[in-house]
Amino acid sequence: MDGVLLVAVAALAVIGTMLVWSSTRTWAPGSTGLVKKHILNLCIGTVLTGVAAMVDHRRLRAYAPLVYGLSLLGLFLVITPLGSTVNGAHSWIMVGGGFAFQPSEFAKLGLVLMLAMLMAQPAAGTDRPRGLDVGIALVVGAFTMGLVMLQPDLGTTMVLGVITAAALVVAGVRKRWIGGLVLLVVGGAVAVWFLDVLEPYQIARFTAFLNPASDPRGVGYNSTQSLIAIGSGELFGKGLFDGGQTTGRFVPEQHTDFIFTVAGEEFGFLGSVTVVALLGVILLRGMRIARQCDDRFGTLTAGVIVCWLAFQSFVNIGMTIGIMPITGLPLPFVSYGGTATFANMIAIGLLQAIHIREQSF
Repeated sequence: MDGVLLVAVAALAVIGTMLVWSSTRTWAPGSTGLVKKHILNLCIGTVLTGVAAMVDHRRLRAYAPLVYGLSLLGLFLVITPLGSTVNGAHSWIMVGGGFAFQPSEFAKLGLVLMLAMLMAQPAAGTDRPRGLDVGIALVVGAFTMGLVMLQPDLGTTMVLGVITAAALVVAGVRKRWIGGLVLLVVGGAVAVWFLDVLEPYQIARFTAFLNPASDPRGVGYNSTQSLIAIGSGELFGKGLFDGGQTTGRFVPEQHTDFIFTVAGEEFGFLGSVTVVALLGVILLRGMRIARQCDDRFGTLTAGVIVCWLAFQSFVNIGMTIGIMPITGLPLPFVSYGGTATFANMIAIGLLQAIHIREQSF
């Protein structure tokens, strides 16, 4: 297995555990906050990593449609009475015991495998996928994004869009397909905006991104407080548990979407750079695995996973420092979460499975 990749993920998990503890200890039940549940999720995720690493990805290609179908089933169940609304998005299924299941996180994995399967077979005499397969891939991606938008979950929809685009780029499709996809995305974004698909709070997030100072106590509150928290950490930070913004809960959802603000305030610029550097190590190792794999399906799977994790990390950190709108995406391997943690750890397991079996049959 790729030891460097494992160490980077483990280091981020340890840092994330400390940040979750700090951001929840003052309000969550018990003195340890939500950290025990977070550790339990990480332990389950570690087991899932091991299980995924044991799977021969070359055989997994045959089961990609089944995995994708199960992920769609979860998305359909969410929009039935079984689904529950949390923070404005009807994206959850409550399973009891304080645990909830978010099918859209596993939809990312299902879409990655399905697109990799479709793009893995090149056209005769070329190394590019067939036009029919590209068309089917676009339909598959659009259908998945449409189901997630019904929730509505804009952040996850953006990630699914990036996964679809990344599959096309990694597969080496012709430039006209890429251009068509860009036009489709632009047209879809315009349609979503003018057809009132977005909820009012989602529109307010974009408004706050464009001008957070216009309403610092309203729609711009999250952005303003986030910048205050990160800036107050200066170079070395205020120390674990000593962040005033964190202890006072001035930044909402600090244990999930805005956990990077805790790192900035309590660990300072150096601690924040450490988090970014560890994420960079994960992405670089993933790119290395994709490049060295002789199997086209493995290369596509690894490459798209890297693009998924890179985009989600950029958006999460970007929204805390004011360069991206707030979309509700957690920081991989750091933020508190159950289903998101499981999906991320399975993705790491798939990278390890590809690394172990780099050679083709």
